Amino acid sequence: MTDELVQRRPRSFAFGPFVLVPERQLLLKDEAPVRIGGRALDLLTVLVERPGELVSKRELLSRAWPSTVVEEANLKVNMAALRRVLGEGSGAEPYIATVVGRGYRFVAPVQFSYAAGPLADTAAASSPGHNLPVGIVRIVGRADAIDAVGRELAESRLVSIVGPGGIGKTTVALAVAERAVGSCRNGVWLVDLAPLKDPSLVPNAVATAVGLAAHSANMLATLCAFLRGREMLLVLDSCEHLVESAAVCASRILADVEGVKILATSREPLRVKGERVRRLAALGTPPQTRGLTADEALRFPAIELFVDRATQRLESFRLDDAGAPVVAQICRRLDGLALAIELAATRVDAFDVVELLAQLDDRLGLLAGHRGGVERHRTLAATIDWSYALLSDSERTIMRRLAIFAGGFSLASACAVADGEGLSRAQVVEDVASLVAKSLLATEPRDVGMEYRLLDTTRAYVLERLAVAGETADARLRHARHLLDLARQAGADAGALPRDEWLGRYAARIDDLRSALAWTFDGMADVALGLALTVAAIPFWEQLSLLEECRVAVALALKRRFDAHRDERQARALWLALGASLLYTRGPLPEVKSALTKALEIAERTNDAGSQLECLRGLSEYELWSGNTRAALSASDAMRSIAAASGDAKAVENADAQAGSALRYLGDLAASQRHLERIVEHPPCRGWRSAASRFEFDQHLAARGSLASVLWLRGFPDQAVAMAARQREEAEASHHAVPLCSAIIHTTVGIALFVGDLDDADRLLRFIEHYATEHRLTVWRAMATCMRGRWLLDRGEPFQLVPFREAVAELYDHGLRMRYPSYLANLGEGLAQLGDIDGAHASIDRALALSQSSGQVWGMSEILRMKGNLLRLEGKPGSLHDAADRYAESLRWAREQGALSWELRTAVSLVELWREAGGNAQAEAILSDAWRRFEEGYETRDLRRARTLLTDIGSGP
Repeated sequence: MTDELVQRRPRSFAFGPFVLVPERQLLLKDEAPVRIGGRALDLLTVLVERPGELVSKRELLSRAWPSTVVEEANLKVNMAALRRVLGEGSGAEPYIATVVGRGYRFVAPVQFSYAAGPLADTAAASSPGHNLPVGIVRIVGRADAIDAVGRELAESRLVSIVGPGGIGKTTVALAVAERAVGSCRNGVWLVDLAPLKDPSLVPNAVATAVGLAAHSANMLATLCAFLRGREMLLVLDSCEHLVESAAVCASRILADVEGVKILATSREPLRVKGERVRRLAALGTPPQTRGLTADEALRFPAIELFVDRATQRLESFRLDDAGAPVVAQICRRLDGLALAIELAATRVDAFDVVELLAQLDDRLGLLAGHRGGVERHRTLAATIDWSYALLSDSERTIMRRLAIFAGGFSLASACAVADGEGLSRAQVVEDVASLVAKSLLATEPRDVGMEYRLLDTTRAYVLERLAVAGETADARLRHARHLLDLARQAGADAGALPRDEWLGRYAARIDDLRSALAWTFDGMADVALGLALTVAAIPFWEQLSLLEECRVAVALALKRRFDAHRDERQARALWLALGASLLYTRGPLPEVKSALTKALEIAERTNDAGSQLECLRGLSEYELWSGNTRAALSASDAMRSIAAASGDAKAVENADAQAGSALRYLGDLAASQRHLERIVEHPPCRGWRSAASRFEFDQHLAARGSLASVLWLRGFPDQAVAMAARQREEAEASHHAVPLCSAIIHTTVGIALFVGDLDDADRLLRFIEHYATEHRLTVWRAMATCMRGRWLLDRGEPFQLVPFREAVAELYDHGLRMRYPSYLANLGEGLAQLGDIDGAHASIDRALALSQSSGQVWGMSEILRMKGNLLRLEGKPGSLHDAADRYAESLRWAREQGALSWELRTAVSLVELWREAGGNAQAEAILSDAWRRFEEGYETRDLRRARTLLTDIGSGP
């Protein structure tokens, strides 16, 4: 084998039951993959490369953090995590020895070899199909419970693990979920509900965990639609404070989605139909007997857990026969609560076990005269209180300040919130490491670094201590200022990082952002900070698809009397965000234009070209939706001028999309097609400016829809059908309710009706009618009703006048004039079917007038044909020539626009008219000429109809 081939093969290091393959970022235990944080894996690699040698702290830091200066505490925390992964503790032979003050040495025998085969693609390893945390502690005494829950989950779709705080519910749930990884086709997903305060956000939390980003007024419905057809396990952790909302969410998912199972943890059952409840018992402790030996004591899970955690804290700790009864008494006093035992065990470095028992007896004895509350809850509270009292002053101060975080946080965040006022950054780093060692801070290795968090019970206790100390306001201020810096950095990174990487780094911070915003505006705590934080949060809301949340937040900020604090940059950002979010959630209301105009005025006054482009894009969209097509085109032209001057390729793309749609409605189909194809045929531009709020839907998606309609109008039905299908697929993949409604109603159903595929149109309409109703998208439901009316007319079924009229009135009230002339024309045809000829004429005449006045002349040819059909139906003297005149006018509009499909449709009507009167050679020639210019779509309704007419006189193909 050549040296080159050997170098391409991955190295393999075997020790004990483990095999490490560094080049594959893979650690195996008994041939099964072990999940381990990236930093811990780097540290392990350095050590096993040089077994038996001392590796200095400096070298370990430089290998694990090659381009970052980090504190030594990071090394301590990650080394502790590594030891836990390797299963050290409880008397097990160590793999890693600490050389105090110098570094570490790998002391187990290591066998080196090259793994079979060349380097494998590690993409699968980086996409594990779950979001479970890395297990960094050995699970003690829960094997039976884990097995039992696993069996119940195999038989039932909902299992709830129930028990008091600190008993180990989450530990068991994660172990069960870990076993399920690989057996669920679409993954295993942990949903941590602990940080949530708002019960309505439970479906949002589930959506975020499973990777669903969606704009919807009914997130639970969107979530269920997303989950249909998938097989996965959802772990709803810490449901107790949101138990009703969690129950509603779980019940709906289980009812709507066959392939999803749910594992919940809570202090009480969800009380959902079909729920199996597994009440978790305390860890077993020895009975109070004389002569208990160490070997006998270690047979009990509570003692085993104590010894395991004590050994991790103090490597020299050993349980002997003399200490066994004392440790047993400690575990009994702590009611077998896992968390309480862990907290007590971490103090073996400060007290021997006899002193530890005395300390606990003093603290727990304070509860003897107290009433109320579950005994185990009070035991846990007292244990936390005791652990807290044993901390140094700086540790207690840091812990109080860190309790302000709603969820996890990085070491940098901890320093930002906790240092100052007598505490240096170095002190914070050292004390954070100490709090981790004492099990008062939980850790979770992540690719971007170690994440820390306070357990829920501990955090609740420390928040009380924060309030007693009178430090809440100061901690809130520190926290809000840090979140401002973090949100600004997130905005800057959004344009530089891939979205998945951005979400991995920042998405979990949304709960802290909400908390900080609520505090700044609560009682006007800090107006200036609240405004700055709202502006900085706008990119967060966009990236996380929280459109409605953004609208509410910016509206709240603008309603306050903040004139003394507001600067123009902030005001522009807020008005722009309000206008954009209002447009997509409520439609083109007058408030939308007012907000966007105010933002544009500020952008022009401050010569901010980027913001001018964003405002103009919003205004162009607003005018298009409002039916003022010429104004929409004018805004897009202004965008292009500014974009060209500034070299902003993304803005040029946006201008093309807006212009392409506007030109289509204006009837300039060739120009519209050129603009739209420039977008569709080229990859999207990457990056966006964090200073502005876009909330824009994918311009490629919108362009595909517009282009599909243009292709049909210009005589390319097959291409139109394919483009519409492509747009719909992309809209479904986006999981955004409004783009999906637009794709189906405006494009897919429209094209299906144009080509005469009435069965497909009916199927799509049934879906969107239900979807729009379920998501409370009333305007889109009204548009679906209008399209249903067109379907009934094409099908020859009775026209439903009342719902159609109500839908048209609703659209008018919401300011939507886009396609409105077409709806009026269809109403006229429906009235004619019902015998109201005068009403039909009035409605169609109004449609013609509105088309010309608004510039929406793309449908003039068809509306004129419908007018001709009505005159023909009326049958009054001279109606034949009047109808022929309308058809001639329709043909003129179609030819001027290059709308070959309208031309063919009108030619068919013209031939049918004259054949009723004996025939007309010129009409026949017009139809034949239109037919011959088609190159595809011969099986569509209009072309089949034309072919039949031409064949009847022998001039067909």
